[in-house]
Amino acid sequence: MGFVKEFKEFAVKGNIVDLAVAVILGAAFTAIVSSLVDDVVTPLLLKPALEAANVEDLEKLSWGAVKYGKFLAAVIKFLIVALVLFFLIQAINRMQRKKAAEVAAPAIPELTLSEKLLTEIRDNLKQ
Repeated sequence: MGFVKEFKEFAVKGNIVDLAVAVILGAAFTAIVSSLVDDVVTPLLLKPALEAANVEDLEKLSWGAVKYGKFLAAVIKFLIVALVLFFLIQAINRMQRKKAAEVAAPAIPELTLSEKLLTEIRDNLKQ
């Protein structure tokens, strides 16, 4: 098999394409989470703490030369991403359990005419 053909088969495998899509969606999701933290969470929840520290931006928090504001912002972003992923995985697992329960309960097949007759004969013989 030629090098080009092998590379083509490798590059267009489903797993590679799925991974590429996941990376692109992850980058877009990062922008959403960054905006959520910077534009919603920080002003609503952290505003009193920032005002007490006389700081307008979370990332500008510092203690001398140590700028811990960027670290704090990164931790908050991580926690939000983890929480969103937790809810997403929880919903997926719930749907899979529901689907598995539907598959696990097999439907009782309807008896054919000969099976019905044999069942009646068996029941009559018991009596």
